[in-house]
Amino acid sequence: MPAKKHKPEEIIGKLREVEIVLGQGGPTAEACRRIAVSEQTYYRWRKEYGGLKTDQARRMKDLEKENLRLRRAISDLTLDKLILQEAAPGKLLSPARRRRCIDQVKEVLDVSERRVCRVLGQHRSTQRKVPCGADDEQALSEDIVALAGQYGRYGYRRVTALLHAAGWSVNHKRVERIWRREGLKVPQRQPKRGRLWLNDGSCIRLRPEYPGHVWAYDFVEARTHDGRKFRILIIIDEASRECLALTVARQLKHEDVLAALAELFIARGPPAHIRSDNGSEFIATAVQKWLGQVGVKTLYIAPGSPWENGYNESFNGSLRDELLNGEIFYSLAEAKVLIEAWRRHYNTVRPHSSLGYRPPAPEAATPPLPASGSASLHLRPAMAAETTMH
Repeated sequence: MPAKKHKPEEIIGKLREVEIVLGQGGPTAEACRRIAVSEQTYYRWRKEYGGLKTDQARRMKDLEKENLRLRRAISDLTLDKLILQEAAPGKLLSPARRRRCIDQVKEVLDVSERRVCRVLGQHRSTQRKVPCGADDEQALSEDIVALAGQYGRYGYRRVTALLHAAGWSVNHKRVERIWRREGLKVPQRQPKRGRLWLNDGSCIRLRPEYPGHVWAYDFVEARTHDGRKFRILIIIDEASRECLALTVARQLKHEDVLAALAELFIARGPPAHIRSDNGSEFIATAVQKWLGQVGVKTLYIAPGSPWENGYNESFNGSLRDELLNGEIFYSLAEAKVLIEAWRRHYNTVRPHSSLGYRPPAPEAATPPLPASGSASLHLRPAMAAETTMH
């Protein structure tokens, strides 16, 4: 039978009885028999409670409990701090990262899963749930990687638009998650340009309102593999963002500009205005006179202000970034073929961010999405044919 556990008040009362017996001259052994404890217990009680009153013993017991509670609290806080320090090297922004971090903390600190989940804010059901991807995750990942390899300068938003054109029903958030999981590099954003519309209403006062309202043209230079230069005459429609012509030649003079414009005017009709810089090919008297005769008004930007021809400058940057900087042209004929193929791709396939990620002049309407909400680029021969462009 286990020994009875005495309360502090009872112990102090028994010690008073012993003091009375000893005061009357009785031996210690007799006093211990009267209170029914051994001499060892008596001496231990006297060492711990000797000289205390009942209320003082009760207060000391309460202080011991409080002290024990504080020690446990400090121990818990110290352990929580150690858990946070162990998880500190990386950000825990997703349940998957928290899951991996909790497993590591458990292994290093030898603490319970419940404790680590509480400290790091992870629900235990989330921690124990085995993540399982969608059935089409593998096929979607393969198509994203294929598009990223084919169009190396496209970000995940433009790739999302291409997936929509291929029949995938997927939002940009899922594409971004797979994009980052596969380690694909998002192209750096281009630096912001200055204002396109000037407050003084100088030469950029006219905003394009409809296709054929304002055209813009400019020159871009590149080199073939042998180091020789060639020029590209770029003509775009500012309203629709469509690239109307990319004329490639070793030299382009104002006669070549007139020939390219005449061909477009016959096929599409003349625009109301045409915008350009002050290059000698554009301000030539023959060009101004001919444009005046066909009823096209010229809009020349201020010298040294390329941002006033912002649509052309933006197109030039895309052309150089996506094609000229990544291709080696071994001959002028090869440059003509590849540049014209890129122009068709730009107009009919490439998603344009300013048009809600739609191409400027698609060849056909986007087909309806399948009922399953998924598709595969491998089932689209039209898109596979685009890979021959490069």
